[in-house]
This record gives sequence, structure tokens and C-alpha cells, in this order.
Amino acid sequence: MTKLSQLFASSGLLLSAFGTALADKPYTPKHEAGRCAIRGHCGSKSFFGSQLPCVDNDLASEPDDKLRKQLVDLCGPKWSQGPVCCDSEQVDALKSNFQTVNQIISSCPACKDNFFNMFCSFTCSPDQSLFINVTKTMEKNGKTLVTGLDQLISEEYGSGFYSSCKDVKFGPTNSRAMDLIGGGAKNYTNLLKFLGTERLGGSPFQINFPVEYSEPGMGARPMVPKKCNDEDPNFRCACIDCPAVCPALPDLEEAGSCHVGSWACLSFASIFTYSFLLSAALAAWGGNIAWRKHTKRRNERLRLLADASMSDDEDEGDLTQNPAMLDSPQKQYVINTWCDSAFSSLGHIAARFPAITMGSSILVCFLLTAGLSHFEIEQDPARLWVSPTSPAAQEKAFFDAEFGPFYRAEKIFLVNDTNPEEPGPVLSYDTLMWWMSVEKSVLQLKGKKFDTTFQDLCLKPTGDACVVQSVAGYFQDDPDMVEEDGWKSRLRTCAESPVECRPEYGQPLEPNMILGGLTESGDPTEATAMTVTWVLNNHPEGSPELDHAMDWEESLKNKLLALQEEAKERGLRLSFSTEISLEQELNKSTNTDAKIIVISYIIMFLYASIALGSTTLSFRDFVNNPALALVESKFGLGVSGIVIVLMSISASMGLFSWMGLKVTLIIVDVIPFIVLAVGVDNIFLIVHEFERVNISHPDDMVEVRVSRALGRIGPSILFSAITETISFALGAFVGMPAVRNFAIYAAGAVFINAILQVTLFISILTLNQIRRENAQAECFPCYIVKSARVHLDEQSNPGARYYEAPSESLLQRFIRQTYAPKLLGKTTKSVVIALFFGIFSIAIALLPTVELGLDQRVAIPDDSYLIPYFNDLYAYMEAGPPVYFVTKEFNGTERSQQQKICARYTTCEQMSLTNILEQERKRPDVSYISSPTASWIDDFFQWLNPDNEACCVDRRKPCFARRDPAWNITLAGMPEGDEFVHYLKKFLNSPTNDDCPLGGQASYGSAVVVDSEKDTIPASHFRTSHRPLRSQDDFIKAMAAARRIADDISKSTGLEVFPYSLFYIFFDQYASIVSLTATLLGSAVGIVFLVSSVLLGSVLTAGVVTLTVIMAIVDIIGAMALMGVSLNAVSLVNLIICVGITVEFCAHIARAFMFPSQNFMERAKNHFRGRDARAWTALVNVGGSVFSGITVTKILGVSVLAFTRSKIFEIYYFRVWVALVAFAATHALIFLPVALSLFGGEGYLDPSEGGGVEEDITARRYRALIEENDSDDELE
Repeated sequence: MTKLSQLFASSGLLLSAFGTALADKPYTPKHEAGRCAIRGHCGSKSFFGSQLPCVDNDLASEPDDKLRKQLVDLCGPKWSQGPVCCDSEQVDALKSNFQTVNQIISSCPACKDNFFNMFCSFTCSPDQSLFINVTKTMEKNGKTLVTGLDQLISEEYGSGFYSSCKDVKFGPTNSRAMDLIGGGAKNYTNLLKFLGTERLGGSPFQINFPVEYSEPGMGARPMVPKKCNDEDPNFRCACIDCPAVCPALPDLEEAGSCHVGSWACLSFASIFTYSFLLSAALAAWGGNIAWRKHTKRRNERLRLLADASMSDDEDEGDLTQNPAMLDSPQKQYVINTWCDSAFSSLGHIAARFPAITMGSSILVCFLLTAGLSHFEIEQDPARLWVSPTSPAAQEKAFFDAEFGPFYRAEKIFLVNDTNPEEPGPVLSYDTLMWWMSVEKSVLQLKGKKFDTTFQDLCLKPTGDACVVQSVAGYFQDDPDMVEEDGWKSRLRTCAESPVECRPEYGQPLEPNMILGGLTESGDPTEATAMTVTWVLNNHPEGSPELDHAMDWEESLKNKLLALQEEAKERGLRLSFSTEISLEQELNKSTNTDAKIIVISYIIMFLYASIALGSTTLSFRDFVNNPALALVESKFGLGVSGIVIVLMSISASMGLFSWMGLKVTLIIVDVIPFIVLAVGVDNIFLIVHEFERVNISHPDDMVEVRVSRALGRIGPSILFSAITETISFALGAFVGMPAVRNFAIYAAGAVFINAILQVTLFISILTLNQIRRENAQAECFPCYIVKSARVHLDEQSNPGARYYEAPSESLLQRFIRQTYAPKLLGKTTKSVVIALFFGIFSIAIALLPTVELGLDQRVAIPDDSYLIPYFNDLYAYMEAGPPVYFVTKEFNGTERSQQQKICARYTTCEQMSLTNILEQERKRPDVSYISSPTASWIDDFFQWLNPDNEACCVDRRKPCFARRDPAWNITLAGMPEGDEFVHYLKKFLNSPTNDDCPLGGQASYGSAVVVDSEKDTIPASHFRTSHRPLRSQDDFIKAMAAARRIADDISKSTGLEVFPYSLFYIFFDQYASIVSLTATLLGSAVGIVFLVSSVLLGSVLTAGVVTLTVIMAIVDIIGAMALMGVSLNAVSLVNLIICVGITVEFCAHIARAFMFPSQNFMERAKNHFRGRDARAWTALVNVGGSVFSGITVTKILGVSVLAFTRSKIFEIYYFRVWVALVAFAATHALIFLPVALSLFGGEGYLDPSEGGGVEEDITARRYRALIEENDSDDELE
């Protein structure tokens, strides 16, 4: 600031902490009261230099009336009498140069008084010789010019002066006044040193400030400094400039701060409760064992007195039925009977009319798929990840509409971390010269399409100069200013006092904005990273200006990609991001993921074909007669199952494309996995059940057998399909469009897939069975494999007979003979309950450790050039993002409303908008705000101050020069009504320059919207910034803190205020993600309970199923904490999907428990009764199908995702689905049977096994097929 340097020169008030030796010849030989040391101007060192004072040790003299009036007007009434040591020329220069300083510090009367008092005393005090000693001079034109002197100021005044000014803010630059007047001084000695050091743009001669001085008769002048919280209200500063007068804000209790020691309360309660219950259970178990031993000894004594052997008269033949059957269900459940009948009828129609069924299914799917003609992919990240109805989206729309779209930033990091041992300094002479040439080439860069340059597009806040934040700005972007031996010294000087090295656009560059990785010493020359930002104007979407900007950014991106290699050759690493980069990288689809989808389908097809074929073709049969493989193969069913999955996906996408629902690449990539896993599961269950019917009812027609099979398994498919579809559909309540659309598409695909499986697939299954029974070869039905024919009467039904049916598979035999009996033993059940509830309690304890967020680095491909950029942003960015507190419909024409937002005036409300922001700034750990607030209304009123003669001018005179009442800090006389609007418009159009840095054009030109017709302020913003944010958690907490602060301001002032920062729109979901997760998962679980209750006919069993689902989901969330999977909209939808798929695991076992197969139940071990028998029956009946048809298929589908190159797939799908398969399978196959055996409801008779002679004969000959070598030894 040239005015500031001139002020130092005109007054000689430049102070330093360093003393010098006295000159050999004293220039101030006499030190006594009433005698001067310097007076008047004697010339300058050079033609362009500032005026230097003259040596003058004569007596002070009485000023004339004109000079007296000048002094009183400028320095105060204490100068109304007595002699002085200055002349009119000095006072005029002093007044002129006070203009700049006054605009910077006048908001704090104490600071201003101390500053002015020190200048005035030094320049005009009649006792100069008592505290000033001239030490160095030069002769020029016969005059002696002062070039060095010593100044004595007391520590009391020096420290008081610094304390009164250290917290004063300069709103237009969002900085401290001390950065401008004191070079960012940290104490009073640094302040005085900055003011006294001779340098270009500073003092024209050296002023030293010795702490001790030996010159006789000299001493510091006894001046008492004013305090910023001075007792005299005329000097008391406002809260924003003086923390001592600020009201205290209430303490905040951080969310989730309840802890017991280092444990979160929830974690402690979970572990403590489980430990207590487990201890109680173990104590009860120990007591039970002791009691049983006591009872056993007593019974042994009693047996000595009685014959315990069985009487020969006892009829051992009365028991003609397995004891398990004594408690078998005897009544039917009407809803299940209806479902069985409906599915039987549906299966019979599909089997009886396969051509019609297949044709109509394909036609409907084709019509739905035709909707893909309206297929659109959403690529805009803002519309992709943010609901248009969310507060953040609406606030962004308001901000853009009123203030214009947020500027576009193109940013690079240059880092010296290529040395694996330790990073080194990024800057060197060669690097600076090279980088300046790079910046010059960037300025000359042109867009390929429109030939636009940076100068055409850049942000120009003060005129023609573009905003480029770079270390080159410290050297005026001029390579000639970079000296090989002196660049380090200049860099240190500029970093210490950025105001002395301002770039062309005028804004001081704080070192934390352009340098990163500073060492503990803080030496900028040792920084390991530097960052450069090119700032462009932004424009509405679809505008030609925006197209020009994006065209230039594309050219910049290509140049920086090429520049990375050049940096690498220099031993440096360059990372960057342009405004178009994130959108391009988010929407980049890699060929690898497409291959993974194809591979997954191939693996699933092969497994389905082999596993389904194994149901009717054992390895022994294949060895005995290889020709059977041509007939018994089920490759056709496997292919048809995959085709049905694809049909359901295309039909769903077409259906919702008709409705105008846009898709995303996530939908295209993920839905195939979900639908494939669900679809193949049901195919296995249908085929397995059909093979059982083939064995139990071999004499029925194919249509009848198919009808029976679908009647039995259909209700289970209905159960899982309803819960899955509704669970997926619940994701539609998530505001994020990408996730909402994904959930809708997935729900539609699963629903359509279920319909196709019970219609189209049933027809295909029927045709396949007819082919098998006719011994026609797979894929070549015209070829009959004679060697595979069954040698029976071919005129009758050629279906397989019971005595020719395949034996049990190894898995089924293992479950029947080993697994089910062991699992349902008393001891095992106790261990299972304890183990699973233990895991459940640990998972609950882990819930508070689940993090929130979706790192951008996860959402883009692993090989993206943005990954290193985001890493560097978190590691080296030392400045936080800007945040704006926006007012809506503010009536600033009324004094009462002005007082609600101002801060620098005595009548401003203590809890005004700006005061609250200033108080929050002082606790950045909770507010996440670190910089002073740019308050347009405070600077507007300061701009009106007539002391700032170069600011508000009317007819060549200060606007408020003769105002009554005069301008003052009480706001009395400040403009209101129409006058307020008039002067505000003038302020917003006033240029910001050295003469008037308070001019509002650059700082506030776009910050205030004025409605001249209504005389109101429809919108305005108050700018500050967050502290550096280095993690997703920081971003989320910063947004939450800003919203809390805005709410506090609204409550305190009654104004409508909201915060806005560019990143808020992407983090808005986290404001409600936890409650939304609880609501949606709770709703999904509630739906599971209702559907289970209706379809199973038992509230108890529905409760057990629901509890099992809850435990599995909580365990999955706990696993997310351990696997580093954060909670966001993507993982939330995954959790909802987990609910549906977990129900699929459980549904079939629960239904088999409620409607047990009589054929299986009769073979239960003798000691199994009631619920135990039905749990054993459920496991033996469908346990194998759940394992091979559900668990294995999902393991195969999920395992393929491990090879994806997409981080979002690997973290949010692969990891979550691995946990899903693990916990859902173990809970369904281990915990659920045990829980049902203990707490399940009463069962019902399966309507498909309603009894009768035929059913009894069929059951008997079916049981004859199975080897009965089980042991009835009771399992404890």
C-alpha cells in the first residue's frame, strides 16, 4: 500500500526492536523538554523516493492558527495548545497518508487512537529530543537529511498498541488488519520492526527501537495506550475487533459424546448387558448340572428298591408311528392353502400351455424393453448424487440465481515426494523459472473449438488483472525478479508479509494458500508442495460462455496431463483437477467392469447347469451309463435362467425409461449382479422341488407334477419376492437420485424376474421334463438317446419310477444324518444362542465406529489422474474452502434490521449475525470456521466515514462531511430508507483501490442484491472460510457446524439465514443419513414381520424370522466398521438390499418349519418332538437347497466382484455382499433352526400332503429309497 509507506516517510514513525550504536557525531546533542530532534522535509534520496525529515535540534515553536487547526482536526483536542516540532507541510502529508490506515483500523477506536497518537507524537511532539535520537544522515543540496534514528517507546505503550490492534479485521480481504499494517506481526516488537525496517514500499530510512538506551536525558514518553475494551466507551471496540467485549457463546456438546471411559455408551451397554446375561446363563447352567447330578444319585438309590426292567406284559407294539409325528400339525392355514392352490393353478396353466405362456411373456418383455428408446444416462454429479428437493440443492439454486454460479477453479499441486526416503523442498531456482514459463504458456493456451484464452474467461475482481493464486505472484510473475542467490530471501519476506508482494490483481497471497507440507520451522523455502489455482468466471448451464470455459478447460487438462511427464523428469510430481474433471471421471466406464459382468454370468450359468443336472444324474450313474448325461443335462435350464434374468433387467429398464427415470452407470453395472443372484436362487428351488415331486409322484402327468412343485415352493418364492421387492423399493425414499433410481430399477427387475420364473421358466421346465422322459438329447431334441431309455412299458407314463430314482446327494445325506441332529442337540443349541448373541452384541458395540461419507477417490476409477490430486488436497492444502452465510429478504433500510447484522458499531446487537460468526471463529474445533467475516454492511458504513475522503464523494466532497448528526460509531445518522439504497448502490459500484480499499466493487459487488422498487435486500452474503478439511468426517462436521451456526443466527436475529459452500451439495445427505438409515431399515424389518405373519400364519415365527434378519443386518453393519465401509446413500441401499436377501435365506426354512413335509418329518429321530422335529424337517427338506441354490450362487456371483478395478464396487458392493453372504447364510442355516426349535409358533398341515391312501403309499415307498442307518442316540 503506497499510502502506508508514504505515511511512514512523512512522519518518520517507524519503530524497530533492534538498537544500533550511536553515531560518532551526535546529530541530536541536546535532549531536553521543549526541544526537537527532526522537523520539516528536506528532500529525498532519489527522484522517485519519499521525503525525508530534516535534522533539527532547536526549540519547539508555537504554531500559527492554521497549523493549530490542522493538528486539532487530525490528532485531537490535546494538541489545542503548546509548541510543536512540525510544520504545515508535514501535517498535510500526515493527513493525506492517514486516509489508507484509517480505512483499515478505524473500526476499532482504541487501535486508531493508539496508532494516530504515536504518529502525531512522533511528528509534532515538542519533546522529540527526549525520545528520538538521530543516528544517521546524508547531505543533499546543502541540507542534512535523516536516514536513521533511534526511537524510545515504553513496553507498556508498545504492547498496548499491539494488543489493541491485533484482532482488528479488515472485511474486504477477509484478513486481519495486522497483516496489512504490521506484516502479520505476532507481537509488538515484530510490529515495530516491520514499521521501522528500511525497504522498498516501507520506511525510506531505518528506525531502530532499542530496549535500553544509555544516552543521558532520554527515555520513553509516558503515554498510556487505549485498550480495545477501554473503560471510556468512546474508545471501546466492537466484539469483532476485541474478544474481551464479546458475549460468551453457550458450550456445545458434540453428538455422540456420551462415553464410559474410552467406550461409547452404546458399546459399553451392549458388551456389559451381554456379559451379564451370559454370566447369569452360565451360573444357571452350572446350577442345573449340580441339581441333575444330585437327582441322579437320588434316583439310583431309589432304583435299588424297585425293579426298573420292562414288564413282559407291556405292549411294545403299540407305537406304530415315529414319536415326532405325535406333535405333527393337524390343521391347515387358509392363506397358505389359497397360495398353494393359486400357484398350483398357475403352474398347471403354464405347463399345459407352454407356447402361449412363453409367447405372451416374451411379448410383454419386448414391449417393456421398447422403452429403452427413451433411455437416458444422468452424468451431472450434482443431479446424480443430490436430490433436487434437498435443502442443499435449493440453497445452491438460490445462491446461483442471486449471486451467479460459483467460480470455476483449475488447481494443480506440484510435490517433491519422489524420493522414497523423505520428501524434499519443491522450490528451487530452476523450478521457479520452469514453472513461470509453464504459467505463461497456460495464459496463452487456447480452447480447441472456440479459440478462447484464459484472459477471456478469468475472474477479474479489480479490473483487467486475472486471479491466479501462485507462488509466482510473489515475484510479480516476472522471471527477472527471481534472483538465483536472492529468491529465497524474497520468498521468506513475502510469506512473512504478503501485503508487500501482492500479485497483479491486488489481493495479498497468504502462504497457506499456495504452499503446503511446511516443516516445523515454517520456512517457506522448505515447503514440499506448492499449489496453483487459476480462477474462471462461471455461467449458467447451457450458456455459450460455459461452453467456452469447458472448451478451454479441456485444453488445459490435456496440457497438464502432458506436463506430468515433464515434472517427473525434474524429480517432481504434478497432480491436478479442472472443473470438468470430476464429472468426466465419475462417468468413465472401464472395459474391465464390463468383462466382470460377463464373467459373472458365465460362471453362474456353468454352476447352474452343472448343479441342476446333478439333481437327477449322480456321478455313479454317469460312470455306469455316460449317455445319460446327454439326457439329464440341464444346460438348457441354466441358459433359460440367465436369459430370464436379462429379460427382467431389460424390461425393468425399459419400463422406467418410459416413465422418464434416468439411469446411471451404477444401475447398469450393479443390477445384473443382484437380479442374477436372486433369480438363480429361485430356479434352484423350483428345480429341486420338482425333482422331489418326480420321486414322490412319478405316475402323475408332467403338468400335474409341475403344478404340485410350484404349489409347494410358490408361497416361499412369493414370501421372498414380496419382501425383496418392497425392501428394494424402500430405497426410492433416499433423496440421492442415483441411489433412488437404482432402487426403483432393482425393485422392478426383481419383481418382473419373479413373475417370469413362475410362468416362463415353468413352461421351459415342463418342456425340458418331457424331453428327458422321451430320452431326447439336450440341445438336440430331435436325437433320441436309446441307451438312456428306461426299460418300462413305453405305452404308459414313461416317467421315472421311485425304485429308479436317484439316491440322496452327499450334501442332503450330511444334513440329514449329521448336521441337523448335531445342531439341534441341547448343548449345541445353547452354544449357538450364546455365540450368535455374542456376535450381535459386538456388532452393536461397533455401530458408533461406522464412519459417514463417500470419498471421491472411491467413486472414480483406480487409474484416474484425480486420485493423486485428492490425496494431495487432503495432505497439503492448508486453506479451507470458503463458506457464505446468506440472508434472504433482509430489509436493510430499517435501523433495527441493520443492527441485527452489523458488528463494528456500539448499537449493534451483541448476538448479531457478524458477532456470532466472529465468536464461532474463535472456537474452530467445533465451528470449523477459521477466517474473519467479510461484512458488507460494516464496510459500507465505514466507507461513508467522511474521514475517508477518497471513498464516498459527492460533488468533490465527502458524502457525510456536514451531516447532522455527524458520522459516528453509534449508527446515529446512518442512512435509512431510500437513502440507504442510494448509498448502498454507490458503495457496490465504488472501485477498490489504494486510495479507497473499502470500495465495495471488488469485495461485495456480487455479494448484495438490491431491490430498488421495494427498497429491500432480497439476498446478501457474509463471507468467511472453513479451517482446512482433510477427511470426509471433516467435511461432514464442517457442514453440520455451519448449519447449526445459521440456525443459531436465525433464532437470535429472526432473519432467514442459511450457509452455503460449494461442497455442501454433495454432503447434504449426511445431515440425515443416520436417521434415514434407521427409518428405512426399521420399515423394511417391519414389512418383513408383517409379510411373515400373514404368509406364515404365526406371530411367533414371524418374530423369530424378524429377529434373525435384524441380527444379520446389525452384524453386517458391524462388519462395515471393521472393513472400512462408511455409511452413505450407496451403502444404505445395500443394507436395504441385504434385508431382502437375508429374508430370502430365511424364508424357505421358516416356511418349511411352519408347513413341514410329512414324508420328511416321519423320518426324524425318535427323540425329536414338536418344534425340534419341525426344525429338523425344515433343515433336511430345504437346507440343501438353501446352501447349494442360494449360498453358493451368491458366493460365486460376489467373488467375481473381487477382481473389479472400481473402488466403489470393491468397497461398497464386494465387501458388503461378502458380509451379507456370510451372516445371512450362517443365521439362516445355524441360528434360525435353533431359534425356531426354541421359540417358533405352531405349525400347519401342508395342503399338498393332505393325507389319504394314495399319499400314504407314496410316502412309504419314498422313505424306502433312503438308507435308514441313523442312530437314535440322544445328543446332549
